[in-house]
Amino acid sequence: MNIKSNTILLAWCCAFSTLLPHTVTAGDSPVPPVPNGITLPEGYQDWPVIASSHRIDNNTSRVILGNAIAIEAARAGNTNPWPDGAILGKMVWKDATLKAWEKAVVPGAFVHAEFMVKDANKWAATGGWGFARWKGMDQTPYGKDASFVQECFGCHTPVKDNDYVFTHPAKFPR
Repeated sequence: MNIKSNTILLAWCCAFSTLLPHTVTAGDSPVPPVPNGITLPEGYQDWPVIASSHRIDNNTSRVILGNAIAIEAARAGNTNPWPDGAILGKMVWKDATLKAWEKAVVPGAFVHAEFMVKDANKWAATGGWGFARWKGMDQTPYGKDASFVQECFGCHTPVKDNDYVFTHPAKFPR
């Protein structure tokens, strides 16, 4: 993805953040936790954007969000390691084409929400990170049992030297 399309994706994220899947409110059926016990973070749809990414292997666009601890660390450049309490959220959509401008890549069908929760002691066996994923707009927990995290952690081992995180926070001019 080039700089222009990254800029378009970041602008889309800011303009349409209200379209993110929502957590439940009192009286609704709760979204179940994933098998390792991590629950869908409350209010994540209002978190600031840390970065965007695009995977050409599976034609998906992603927006990476962060809780207050993650945002503070990203802005200060304190991301290797990320501090305990940081939560990174990745919202993933299939790529679609904008009918009015066919060269534009826009979010299509929502694929899943993924989260990484930093707690160096609790999640020591997986590089200090707890992993979670909910699939589709109905937010179905991913994984048959807690061992699903080995799949996540295995994918992240190539970026061990970046605290197991693929994301590089987007730089903004001051």
